[in-house]
Amino acid sequence: MPIRENLAKFDKIILSIMKYPKIIFKLFTLSLFALMISCQTRVVSPNKPMNDNTLELYKTYTIQTNDAKNQKLQIIKVDADKIYGKDKSGAVVEIPRSDVREIKKPDILSSVIIGAAALAAVIFIPI
Repeated sequence: MPIRENLAKFDKIILSIMKYPKIIFKLFTLSLFALMISCQTRVVSPNKPMNDNTLELYKTYTIQTNDAKNQKLQIIKVDADKIYGKDKSGAVVEIPRSDVREIKKPDILSSVIIGAAALAAVIFIPI
């Protein structure tokens, strides 16, 4: 019996969602946009200078240089003058620290939390 009761509750939720398809689509699109924006966290920017312990070794970062070139690298080594990393093809790339404009790291957990919160708001908050 509990399975049938749960299915009945699920059907009621689905039917209540189907009453507002345009609003749900708009909110879903908005939450998807927010999810895409929040996928990366800035580690280094012009306002946040790079310190010696800013980058973790063997983690993947997106590095933007002063000439607006983006490179996604797995950091191998950081010294006083350069950042060493491997790109997707396995080639070692050296970037001078003075050429770094911005460094971002992927932040998947907060993106999933934001998406889940947006989806929960669409489902459980009546409009």
